[in-house]
Amino acid sequence: MVTKLGYEHLRRHDLRHTGLTWSADAGFHVHVLRRITGHGSLATTRRYLHPDVHKIKAAGAALSAHRAPCRARSS
Repeated sequence: MVTKLGYEHLRRHDLRHTGLTWSADAGFHVHVLRRITGHGSLATTRRYLHPDVHKIKAAGAALSAHRAPCRARSS
């Protein structure tokens, strides 16, 4: 079936990477994902996550916006 769809390069394990990445993007904490997968360490779980560059930049911007009032008070 995979070949018929034109995804002969796709492996079942690739779907695990995709599912974990989508779950992380949806807000699942990495500790929860580790328990779901049965991984012994967070380092193993993190290897499965492939965050989007735009989401990383957005997270940095959100953190900066959150910290802005604190910086303004200390000035």
